[in-house]
Amino acid sequence: MDFNAVYHEARQNYCYPLNENELIINIKTGYDVRSVNIVAGDPFAAGILGGGETWEGTAAPIIYTKRLKNQLWWTTTVTPEFKRLKYYFELITDAEEWLYFEDGFVSREQFSLEGRSRQCFTYPWMNESDVNRTPSWVNSTVWYQIFPDRFCNGDSSLDPEGVLPWGGRNEEVKDHSVFYGGDLPGIISKLDYLQELGITGIYLTPVNEAPSNHKYDTSDYERIDPRFGDESTMKRLVAEAHERGIRVMLDGVFNHCGRYFAPWRDVLEKGPESKYYDWFMIKKWPLSKDGTAAKKGELYTFAFYDNMPKLNTNNKEVRDYFTNVVCGWVEKYGVDGIRLDVANEISHRFCKELRERVKAVKPEVYILGEIWHNAFPWLCGDEFDAVMNYPLGESIKDFWIDKSLTNEDFEYTVNRCYTMYMQQTNDVLFNLLDSHDTKRLRSCVKSLDEYFAQLAVLFAMPGSPCIYYGTEIAMDGGYDPDNRRCMPWDEIEAGAFNERIEIVRDLIALRKKEPLLSSRNFHFPNEFAGHPRVIQFRKVDNEKQYLEIIINAGDEDVDILPKGEILLQRHFIDNSLLVNGLIIRKVGF
Repeated sequence: MDFNAVYHEARQNYCYPLNENELIINIKTGYDVRSVNIVAGDPFAAGILGGGETWEGTAAPIIYTKRLKNQLWWTTTVTPEFKRLKYYFELITDAEEWLYFEDGFVSREQFSLEGRSRQCFTYPWMNESDVNRTPSWVNSTVWYQIFPDRFCNGDSSLDPEGVLPWGGRNEEVKDHSVFYGGDLPGIISKLDYLQELGITGIYLTPVNEAPSNHKYDTSDYERIDPRFGDESTMKRLVAEAHERGIRVMLDGVFNHCGRYFAPWRDVLEKGPESKYYDWFMIKKWPLSKDGTAAKKGELYTFAFYDNMPKLNTNNKEVRDYFTNVVCGWVEKYGVDGIRLDVANEISHRFCKELRERVKAVKPEVYILGEIWHNAFPWLCGDEFDAVMNYPLGESIKDFWIDKSLTNEDFEYTVNRCYTMYMQQTNDVLFNLLDSHDTKRLRSCVKSLDEYFAQLAVLFAMPGSPCIYYGTEIAMDGGYDPDNRRCMPWDEIEAGAFNERIEIVRDLIALRKKEPLLSSRNFHFPNEFAGHPRVIQFRKVDNEKQYLEIIINAGDEDVDILPKGEILLQRHFIDNSLLVNGLIIRKVGF
């Protein structure tokens, strides 16, 4: 047996409560393991084990697996009658059987030795307060990310000095500092458009006062930027969005501030004598004034931008200030979600306090962290509800970029994304293919066929899908700032993109109509092993009822058997799935 491939621990994403009654158990093994049994029972079923009693659990097979690159991931759900569980595993290969305990592997002969210790895995108690609870509404939400300055100019009286004429979709943006005049009234004016598209949540990049067009250099966290509107405009936006069944999420920049943030100005004026000096991470005073202070190690900033000094969220005053700010946003505006920028650099203590405070104001508020890597430490139920699922988006795009990748590679990498976290977290992951921080998807693919195939995968994955403004028209855009072009409303209203918009609208409508598309239960049946560039996966209700997604990303036509009800198709003719074609069908219902 490949012992090095086997891993389990009675915590994290290997053993955790799904709810008050059910416990999820996961274990990794090598591919040589053909079957796994869990032997489980109450720790005190045979007494307190102080008088020589022998504990015996009940064996049950673990039947659900996901294939990873070098390991198998086995998962089962157990319902402990008395809220606690003691267990070990039976691992069976073609030639061997081993028992796996917390202290290692034991043979049957060793297991039978009288008096030998049995150091079982134990989940001591399923405390209700320890259950990771995520907002119930997020899994059914389809998000739309808006960069306000480039979405729509609804009130020209708010335009900043030097505003540029509204650009077109083919007008590259090469200057980070320019303004086009998009604002909150503009967003309000397009809420009907978003509703018709099927959007049920909008995520706004920062709207608080800041000198830049992107607003990630905040000057005043308690004021709406006057170039966007004011407090009453923000309240109206949220109220009108809610009337249309659309939730609203704001962006909170708490890792760093901008150069005009009042406490930072006070520090620049008074130095160590400022009462705000410890609000920031300053290592040496005075600071160089030529923009090199961060690179010289004189202070910490966002990246190495001296004008974005890093906030010290280890400081209780800082934590209190920003938790009050966020609670104020929720109370004043009625927003439904908070996205934390550069969330992996903020102190865990701040994240825990923020969750406790904000959830007390609005229990179902969605707390989302911007973390691009495995974020399990932030997703244990006491900090964020979810993170932006960049690993999934990059995995999807890689399959089309790297033609050497096979459908097995695709399966491995997708399964990796959904075995990192608890199942309730998977339900509310923020799935995306592009954003204001990446190249636009359309500029990463060679054709619209590839473009819509990737969107089809996005809308069939567990979690909560998000499209970046302009995705519905397949808008181009390179890296920042070119990924922030102006939304071409004249062309849209003239019908130039009706076909593209209709495809995205169909994907959104299908996601809403078919609950299985948002389900966490999926597997890859591998029926196209001879066609390595054909993706096939099923969203499962039971063995005979499922939604099936098949996408041909290869160079040859592939025949597939007719089956079930076709829900969506592209380039599918006479039972042949053509090059770059896709089909979503419903089977067994």
